[in-house]
Amino acid sequence: MSYRIPSPPPSLEELARRQQNVVTASQLRARGVPARVITEHCRRGGPWQRLLPRVYLLQAGEPTPEQRMWAALLYAAQNGREEGRREGAVITGTAALALYGFAAVPRLPALTGVDVLVPRQRRLKDAGEVRIRRTERELVARSVQGLACAPVARAVADALCEWTAAGEAPAPVREVLREAVLRPEGRCTVRELATELTESGLTAEPRVRAALDELLAAERDSVLDRLGQLVDEWLLPVPLAGPELRMRGGTYIAVPDLYWPERGVAVEVDSDLRCVSEGEAAWVRGGQHRMEYLGIRVVYVDGARLAADPEAVGGELREAFREGGTDVVELLMA
Repeated sequence: MSYRIPSPPPSLEELARRQQNVVTASQLRARGVPARVITEHCRRGGPWQRLLPRVYLLQAGEPTPEQRMWAALLYAAQNGREEGRREGAVITGTAALALYGFAAVPRLPALTGVDVLVPRQRRLKDAGEVRIRRTERELVARSVQGLACAPVARAVADALCEWTAAGEAPAPVREVLREAVLRPEGRCTVRELATELTESGLTAEPRVRAALDELLAAERDSVLDRLGQLVDEWLLPVPLAGPELRMRGGTYIAVPDLYWPERGVAVEVDSDLRCVSEGEAAWVRGGQHRMEYLGIRVVYVDGARLAADPEAVGGELREAFREGGTDVVELLMA
């Protein structure tokens, strides 16, 4: 049996270097600095200053924007963990997007507030420029410049909630959503973004919904283009694109993405990319179920799998076309 000898906690100098000279009262006490010394050092003209309750800057002068972020995060974490870990809080909203480097939001020096996400059960109040935001979900952190930030999709949703609550008319909704999915680093998928916006109730906002619909449509178009190339590569006949299927009497059935009428085979691509609300999802599922009930063979294609393993998807399409549907009734196509 092997034993791991715990490493000693970093010295005050090392901790200050890691946290850009911002430390908590508990971190100072853990390193033998008594409360009276902290008070003396923070008096007017002293070498230290108090930035937030129980959070101190070990230098005089104006704190940098990054030091303000550290102070907000350490204040929300509250317990000042020994190794500088801050599992109990993450920076979110506009401040997180600024740290990620979003061009559509103000730079750090221009920010007048910092939103920090904490577990719902935490007893913590807003302080200074720090706004406490609570969540019932498990906190997920991404390290950005050494600071714990919410993932891009969550930070975008919280920023939009922040702007909506403040009634900021010129908020760059479309620009932020596009940058979230298109930027090369720290990006998120359209699915992740749609999930967060739906969870936050933001899809009820017309500007947000319009911008999200634009991204969803672009993502689906990209997958359909790649799928069309795959059909050509596998020497399959050109299918109908987006036909409206109806019964002979005019009863609506569905609008599949692709359809081979001569074989009774339909292709559905990433249905979740066009279904933001549960009502829309139910409508699409209903069409899929009706096609299957009528004997149409439905092939479901996931964009991520298409990108990762096109050979497998191509094989499935060829096999479906070879076998065709079963007992397909006569349909009208518009």
